[in-house]
Amino acid sequence: MPHFLVAESETADEREARRRHAGKSSGETYAATLRQLQPDAEITIVAPADDDAQVYETDALGVFDAVFITGSPLHVYDDNPEVRRQLTFMRSVFASGTPSFGSCAGLQLAVAAAGGTVRKMPQQMEAGIARRITPTDAGRDHPLLAGRAASWDAPAIHGDEVETLPADATLLASNAVTTIQAAEIRHDGGVFWGVQYHPELALGEIAVALRRQAEDIVEAGLAETTDDVEHRAAQLAALHDDPDRRSLLWALGVDREFAHEARRRTELSNFLDHLADIDASDRADAASPDLCSA
Repeated sequence: MPHFLVAESETADEREARRRHAGKSSGETYAATLRQLQPDAEITIVAPADDDAQVYETDALGVFDAVFITGSPLHVYDDNPEVRRQLTFMRSVFASGTPSFGSCAGLQLAVAAAGGTVRKMPQQMEAGIARRITPTDAGRDHPLLAGRAASWDAPAIHGDEVETLPADATLLASNAVTTIQAAEIRHDGGVFWGVQYHPELALGEIAVALRRQAEDIVEAGLAETTDDVEHRAAQLAALHDDPDRRSLLWALGVDREFAHEARRRTELSNFLDHLADIDASDRADAASPDLCSA
């Protein structure tokens, strides 16, 4: 039975706010998705941002088969105790050698922990649908994106983005809005696969997120009025209920790669399918002698 650790990127207040609007915190959503993909998994949820959070040393993290880092409103470039605690946690994940996966703020946290940089987006936001994500040459052959089309759309909502990847990272996918949409990071003996979009989310949850951030979306120039945002949210919620409804696919400009839950979860499924390979590769790298220092 695999044992997964899900790390909330949200603070306690943010978790409660998301539960009120969406019914679950980001970590609870991740856990629910993982249980659907791997019903026999044992899942532990932690909140590294909290001042009373359990501190996981590298040995303790090593007992897990994988670590998942959620999205959140976290700004990893803010120098505050919550961010510092999460960066410390992520560095411990890398050092433990446990394979890890993250989306949105989860990708940004891994980037910052490994020495890369994150910034507020010059274009302000990507909200609802990340359009025409395209693999790089490296991404076409990477198992994270196995089965993906030549380009695809994915659920997304973020105002921050990765500016520069750390050393020993590989850019796997981009689009016209955000250059770093998917990446692999190898750091301090650990391997992280991550995406800027949200393969773990249902379309109904994206609809909730749009409604919560309607004023920000208008301010970013993505919609003229909050009523326009509500209309888009209603379409996404309806597609959640009926993913084969052709009129909604046409109105939203998406295909079944976006509408069907199994296809949206491609990256998560690929990560789970390749866990043994990632772990074996990582342990082999850690065991290899450093011939340059001999």
